[in-house]
Amino acid sequence: MGQCSSTTKMRRKRKREEEGCRESSSVERNRGCLAMVNERRSRFYIARRCVLMLLCWHKYANS
Repeated sequence: MGQCSSTTKMRRKRKREEEGCRESSSVERNRGCLAMVNERRSRFYIARRCVLMLLCWHKYANS
């Protein structure tokens, strides 16, 4: 009977550890996604500014 009790406790402990690993991997995954989103947002901002600059330059170059 004591052996079954300790086995159950070990399973519970192992399960908690696995859940902790899943949580940390999901946090890391979210950080990676946020980093990718921020990078794309900044690239889009730079591209938008460049296009705007080219349009304004073209507008004033013809005058």
